[in-house]
Formats: sequence, structure tokens, C-alpha cells
Amino acid sequence: MSRYTLKSDSTDGFLLFDEAGKSVSPLDWLRLFYPRRVLALYGAMGAGKTTFVKWLCEGLGVQDAVNSPTFAIVNVYDVPCRNLYNNADDATEELYHFDCYRLNSLREALDLGMPDYLDSGRYCLIEWPDVVEPLLPEDAVSVRFTVSADGCRVLEVE
Repeated sequence: MSRYTLKSDSTDGFLLFDEAGKSVSPLDWLRLFYPRRVLALYGAMGAGKTTFVKWLCEGLGVQDAVNSPTFAIVNVYDVPCRNLYNNADDATEELYHFDCYRLNSLREALDLGMPDYLDSGRYCLIEWPDVVEPLLPEDAVSVRFTVSADGCRVLEVE
């Protein structure tokens, strides 16, 4: 299990640090788990899941406003391929951000076409994944969020 700390910085927004205290960029963090692209984000309300998704998306060059898809269930963001793959390509690749808090059953996730998203080969960041766990690939990355006494967000990655 790996542990990271997401800290607020008045200049840079949020910064992620590994256990040694070294700053980690969004792309470098995602590369730690490549080729796995489904991330299940667990944690209580206010634990930092959406803040983390914002940090990832902003670091990857997403131009759209990143917010919780609580009512839409899924938001789609375009990530510049040059930021994902270090190439000169001007194309974009979709990243899917789910908030499954309002889903009451696995059937609702199936009706939304969630298996198609999960099988797309694109990044899928899933908040409140409990109800959709049967759909998650075996190699999904589990990230558990807690709030430390000093207000920082602690991420434990399995």
C-alpha cells in the first residue's frame, strides 16, 4: 500500500506528496499504475475525492471546469494527448469522472452504460464506487481518502 498527502498551497492550488515528502505530478502519479486506468475513489463526504480529481485534471491540461458530477453521474473531460503521452499530437482523449453517490442499484449503472466506459481504455475516476464494484475490473486502483488532523487529505492506494 502506498500513501500520499494532498496539501493545499496558496500559490499552486494543491500539491501531492509521496511518503518521502517528494512532490508528485498528476502524470507521474498516473504512470505509477499504468496500464491500469480505472480508479475507485473511496472516502467520506468532504474527504477530498473531487478535489483530487480536480488536481489530476488540471495537471493533465483539462480546460473545462472540473466539478462533481453528482446529478449528471458522469462528466467527460478532454485531456490533451500530448500531456498523457509526451507527444506533439494535438488530439484529445476523453477522461470519465463518475459520482455514483446517487445510484441506488447496479441496474442504474448498467442503464447508464457504465461497462462501456470502463471497457473504453480511457481513464475512469469513480467517486463512491461501492454500488458499482461488481462492474470494476480486477485491476482497478483503489484509493482511500481520509482527512488528517491538520486538514490535509491522505490517500492510501492499494
